[in-house]
Amino acid sequence: MNDYAGQHEVISENMTSLITGELTRYVQELKQERKSHFHDGRKAQQHLETCWKQLEASKRRFERDCKEADRAQQYFEKMDADINVTKADVEKARQQAQLRHQMAEESKAEYSSTLQKFNSEQHDHYYTHIPNIFQKIQEMEERRIVRIGESMKTFAEVDRQVIPIIGKCLDEITKAAESIDHKNDSQLVIEAFKSGFEPPGDVEFEDFTQPMKRTVSESSLSNSRGDGKSEPKFGGKSKGKLWPFIKKNKGAGPEDFSNLPPEQRRKKLQQKVDELNKDIQKEMDQRDALTKMKDVYIKNPQMGDAASVDHRLAELGQNIEKLRLEVQKFEGWLAEVEGRLPMRTEQARRQSGLYEAQNTSAVNSCAQDRESPDGSYTEEQSQETEMKVPATDFDDEFDDEEPLPTIGTCKALYTFEGQNEGTISVAEGEMLYVIEEDKGDGWTRIRRNEDEEGYVPTSYVEVYLDKNAKDS
Repeated sequence: MNDYAGQHEVISENMTSLITGELTRYVQELKQERKSHFHDGRKAQQHLETCWKQLEASKRRFERDCKEADRAQQYFEKMDADINVTKADVEKARQQAQLRHQMAEESKAEYSSTLQKFNSEQHDHYYTHIPNIFQKIQEMEERRIVRIGESMKTFAEVDRQVIPIIGKCLDEITKAAESIDHKNDSQLVIEAFKSGFEPPGDVEFEDFTQPMKRTVSESSLSNSRGDGKSEPKFGGKSKGKLWPFIKKNKGAGPEDFSNLPPEQRRKKLQQKVDELNKDIQKEMDQRDALTKMKDVYIKNPQMGDAASVDHRLAELGQNIEKLRLEVQKFEGWLAEVEGRLPMRTEQARRQSGLYEAQNTSAVNSCAQDRESPDGSYTEEQSQETEMKVPATDFDDEFDDEEPLPTIGTCKALYTFEGQNEGTISVAEGEMLYVIEEDKGDGWTRIRRNEDEEGYVPTSYVEVYLDKNAKDS
């Protein structure tokens, strides 16, 4: 499975470097080119509008001058027909009419020239400039389409390169699945978790008609104190004392804390590394102190024998070396978590689970030695212990911790079936309490009630943190 996931990571890396990065740069280039073409189109449109405005202005001026020339001509004809007007006034009107006619002719020539220029510009605009711009945009789009096709071919090649390896991985997964021996696995679980308790014998008859011969059976499940007043109880909470349902004693978890979510595992590993470093420093301080003492003994033999501390120095050296090896081991696991390296194989997980089960079995067998004077098994706590389903290893990690305070609420966006250790099942639309934010590993810790809490994928819930929690 790790190899299978690794091949998909290879596909992702190659797609990022060969396709995504190149297409991102190419898209930016296309945006700039498209922006330039649109700018040219707007510029051509504005130029045509300017030519149209010039044509309109020339046309209005020509129209105005023609009207002025007509009015001047009519005024001249009126003055010429009037016998009461002097000859000088008639000449003046005639000159004014000629001037207006001349201005009208000039406006006509200018309007004609402007009209020809506009028609030429309009023809160039619709038959040359705009088609050229659209042609460039079309060519740009065609290049883009070709580039997309090339990227798709690149993706196909990237995927095709790992198909043989993925095929082998799938074959190995199938082979591993077919090699599962459910009978053997069940037997391993039975051997790891069997209690070793013997079924109790028959309860003897106690004859209360003979007070002096009252006895208590050693095989009784009741915890008599020898006062003759206790009676066996098999109702109510005392049923929890029946041997198959004795409360499970906590066993040590895997040494590498692999049963915890990534962030919690990282914290535990870091804490372990810090503790080991402190122990190393403590051992080194003792070694330094003994070394100084040995130097004093060598310089002043009357104060003590220098050889007497050699054995202790050798022990300290061995202890320091062992602790350093432990630190290297835990630092390796810590690097695995922080670097998000592929997790261990299923075989290693099973070995870790077997190790945990052996420890649990060992603790249970130790608990077997705790018997009352009359031979019945007793727990160290209350005799009224209720029957409880043994807690999961993940829950055991947090049993001794104080309950975390609520820092907000959340709403389940999707249904999540919490089948792994430490997770909790939620239904779509369900409202729950948030007790720990996502630490970067993609999991949020939530609580339904006092007895139900666990982790859900952060993407499956919508979190509403309290204001105080946000400020902190």
